[in-house]
Amino acid sequence: MSKIFTPTNQIRLTNVAVVRMKKGGKRFEIACYKNKVISWRNKVEKDIDEVLQTHTVFTNVSKGQVAKKEDLVKAFGKDDQTEICKEILSKGELQVSDKERNSQLESLFKDIATTVADKCVNPESKRPYPVSLIEKAMKDVHFSVKPNKNAKQQALDVIPQLKATIPIERAQMRLRIVLTGKEARKLQEKVAKLTTSIETEDWNNGELTMVCLIDPGHYREMDDIVRNETKGSGRLELVDLKEVKEGEEVLE
Repeated sequence: MSKIFTPTNQIRLTNVAVVRMKKGGKRFEIACYKNKVISWRNKVEKDIDEVLQTHTVFTNVSKGQVAKKEDLVKAFGKDDQTEICKEILSKGELQVSDKERNSQLESLFKDIATTVADKCVNPESKRPYPVSLIEKAMKDVHFSVKPNKNAKQQALDVIPQLKATIPIERAQMRLRIVLTGKEARKLQEKVAKLTTSIETEDWNNGELTMVCLIDPGHYREMDDIVRNETKGSGRLELVDLKEVKEGEEVLE
């Protein structure tokens, strides 16, 4: 059997994510494990050996062409391969194929739709929408996924747009609020402005107990009023995270 000769300056790698960087007029690349580059940049993954397939700087990963030492020194001012790999990892551009990019965008699109379905209801029936219907509504308003923003933020961005095609609102939170002392009546007006509806309101010896629904976006403001303006004497309890009826909304 004849042996296949492989030049010593070539390293063959498979199933690889490539991060590329141009510096000093030359292109440098490193070979990483898929899905690990983002984890490293987000400081989730801290072990460089879990990210790099090899502590080697290339001029072309796919052809296995290794960068020359003198080119590294000229461009980076050093020849420490691991340190140069870290610099390319943090500042370089992650190369993604069209197929992978489309797959990532499709996955993010589904995550956004799932988040919307989890956070929202039909305000008339108080029932949640199935994810498939949210996906259809997102397509109807031509929602464009942004790969560099997380699903939760994009879900909050798309909810107002979806109102053009379907009745949709954030699911309400049910709170119990207790206000005491001479400030209670004055604060009652402030609190009432942040509610979408007040279910019960009871005065007892100058103490007010309210059960109300609010949009989740107002929770922090409500908490600030009860915590700070009562100087700690008021109480805010979360009764239900979401006011949702059982069963999904079905559109005929």
